[in-house]
Amino acid sequence: MLPSRLSRKSSPRLAVLAVVAGALALPYTAYAQNAGQPPAPNVTAGGAVASNDPASKPGAPASPGVGGGGVAAADYQLGPGDRVRITVFGQQDLSGEYAVDGTGTLSFPLVGQVHAGSLTAGQLGKALEGSLSPNYIKNPHVSVEVLSYRPFYILGEVKTPGSYAYVSGMTVLNAVALAGGFTYRARDDDFRLQRTAKDGSKTQVDAEPTTPVQPGDVITVRERYF
Repeated sequence: MLPSRLSRKSSPRLAVLAVVAGALALPYTAYAQNAGQPPAPNVTAGGAVASNDPASKPGAPASPGVGGGGVAAADYQLGPGDRVRITVFGQQDLSGEYAVDGTGTLSFPLVGQVHAGSLTAGQLGKALEGSLSPNYIKNPHVSVEVLSYRPFYILGEVKTPGSYAYVSGMTVLNAVALAGGFTYRARDDDFRLQRTAKDGSKTQVDAEPTTPVQPGDVITVRERYF
């Protein structure tokens, strides 16, 4: 009788111990299966995969070297040769494409000549709102978008010197390619670049093949000495 009584009392305890042991083993098993594997991505509502990289989160700083000195649309200052699309909400007759002329101004209906040179697209929109209100439109809302940038110029030892349409992200070497390539007299690793500063002054700097180009730049390809 004693052995059977012990057996009946021990069974529930053994069952509890088995459950506890299994629960403790689950994390270890999962760890062993995923050992050496990267963490699984976070899945947001709707099934989208959220990156675990801090740099990919909103507001995180961009990685060093990204952009390469290209033109940032929000900070770009307008100048002669730029084309913009101006939208006056609710006013189809005023909305359209406009060009900045050689003096840095554009002609806009109702208000006439508007100074655009050295202004960003956002600043030009605010200037137009101030010119339209209150004499022409009550509480106007104006948006400005840059359609095409002013050209850059390349001179010196290239096959076809002249002005060319700017392409976002281009370098000095890209500019040489657009101009037909080097002449046989060209120095292919040393250039002179003239750029207009925000205050209108012009600066000249030495450039390399990978130097980023900006709208309005003047690139000179130098002659090599034999």
